[in-house]
Amino acid sequence: MRGQIISEDFDETENQDQEGNYQKDSGAKQDKAPKPNKGCQKTIKRKKCKRFPCATCGKSYINKGHLTVHMRIHTGERPFKCLSCEKSFTTKPFLEAHVRVHTGEKPFSCAICGKSFTQKGNLTTHMRIHTGDKPFKCLSCGKRFTTKPVLDAHGRIHTGEKPFSCMICGKDFTDKGHLTNHIKCHTDERPFPCNTCGKTFRSKHSLKEHIRIHTGEKPFLCKPLQFFCGKNFTRKSVFDEHVRIHTGEKPFTCMICGKGFTQKGNLTSHMAHHTDERPFSCNLCEKTFKRKDSLNKHMRVHTDEKPQECT
Repeated sequence: MRGQIISEDFDETENQDQEGNYQKDSGAKQDKAPKPNKGCQKTIKRKKCKRFPCATCGKSYINKGHLTVHMRIHTGERPFKCLSCEKSFTTKPFLEAHVRVHTGEKPFSCAICGKSFTQKGNLTTHMRIHTGDKPFKCLSCGKRFTTKPVLDAHGRIHTGEKPFSCMICGKDFTDKGHLTNHIKCHTDERPFPCNTCGKTFRSKHSLKEHIRIHTGEKPFLCKPLQFFCGKNFTRKSVFDEHVRIHTGEKPFTCMICGKGFTQKGNLTSHMAHHTDERPFSCNLCEKTFKRKDSLNKHMRVHTDEKPQECT
């Protein structure tokens, strides 16, 4: 019925007519409104949500299912197994995302450039390339990053922490990906071939950069509005080095004399002056040099090669 108010605190049902007057079903006069019922003024107390604490680490969850999934971190249980490669996972969504590696399915597409991804999280991260959003800020230097893992890896530059060690030579790395690529130096594994020229690479990233030689793509632009020149680059590392020409930034500092450099390679060469290290050896006369370009210049003595003259 229109305008009907139903409450367990009322003994009778009241109706409101078209003119806004109240009337009782018992036929009482319409010009007199009923007194407000005290039951309408009840205070509703909201119950506190029950939380489920982890007996191992104390972290708590509002849902028992979430606690069950969390406990697998401590127990090591991975009940969801991939039938293609037998890799196992703690949750079904993680398994489903992994299976797409085998099927090639990429259901999450970028509305701007059309690039597709196997996981929604990867699409979210990718979108920051278009939006320029960098939500993760380094508290030490103020530099911002698109993802937390990249921020964590960057933070180790300040702390000096290198938690990833090579089991073969003992060299340490700040980033797991750098260790993975380094290990291929020992095995000489180069699993990523170029379909155009057949050259092989140790990492997918190196292959991607190489392909730009064939395509002529230079995706890293020094924007005239952001900086000054509008020059393009095939590799981000070279672009970053170029930008420092405009900004004057010298992030690589000599710990002995305090001199700053725009490139890490320049710092490495500079350090040889303090240590008297001469890591570049001539394989013909065993003469050693502090810098590679000095070795290259020396090699012309043996090859009788003359430097190219300007015409």
